[in-house]
Amino acid sequence: MKPATNLIVIFLFLTANALAQSNLLDMFEDETPKTEYAYATFKAPRVVYGQSVEQPAKGNMMFLIQHNFGSVNSGFYDLFGLDRATMRMALEYGLNDRIMLAAGRSTWQKTYDAGLKVKLLRQSSGEVNMPVSLSYATGMALNSSRWSNPERKNFFSSRLSYYHQLLIARKFSPGVSLQLSPTVIHKNLVPTRDDQNTSYALGAGGRFKLTQRASFNAEYFFYPSSQTTMERHDALSVGFDIETGGHVFQLHFSNAGAMFERAFITESAGRWAKGDIYFGFNLYRNFVIK
Repeated sequence: MKPATNLIVIFLFLTANALAQSNLLDMFEDETPKTEYAYATFKAPRVVYGQSVEQPAKGNMMFLIQHNFGSVNSGFYDLFGLDRATMRMALEYGLNDRIMLAAGRSTWQKTYDAGLKVKLLRQSSGEVNMPVSLSYATGMALNSSRWSNPERKNFFSSRLSYYHQLLIARKFSPGVSLQLSPTVIHKNLVPTRDDQNTSYALGAGGRFKLTQRASFNAEYFFYPSSQTTMERHDALSVGFDIETGGHVFQLHFSNAGAMFERAFITESAGRWAKGDIYFGFNLYRNFVIK
């Protein structure tokens, strides 16, 4: 056999051997577990009033209209609350895959608010096994209504309040998601010395899928009454999410009239048993900015 022929045979042998080893490695690589992330734990960045672990995708902006009518027990003269209205408008922007920025304005106490939500952990299985999704939400609110007592010296800082939340959620199945929301609220100004400037609450919420585009949602915020002298009751809200293409409608009933954290967690005065129930809706519209 000629030397050239020998070289060709050796080359073909080595090439075939290398390809066989490569195919064997590919088989092992295919068996390596891949990371699968949970998605659509909730349909919108809010469960009802409270924040959820969801947020807009990078470069997406959501325009949010939150609208509440008056309490049902206001009677026929006010058409069971339909003659009255409280609303909040907000923009929520996905700065990147983990950070959301938000700003809003409420008719309740003419309040301006700004917030930030950061995705810390994402529920996953496979190569990376993470049992829950975890986000951190924080924000501040500015009460811009006129001073109730303009004769005394009033400070701008008295208008400000803040909140901090950890959002801990798990999607147990395609139809069931639950979330806990430990919360800290700080008010620079409180009514009396017996009221706590910094107080604590615990929220719990859930989503129960009804159809491919609809779900039943509920949330409850426990706020120990020992922290305030105000007459108030824990916020309990229930509703339905309906997804229609680029919109998400959230129809809900609640004993809380306001729709930003400080107000609905610490100052909701309505009672379900007395008919202090507010019907309202959240409307989300998503826009792709970049």
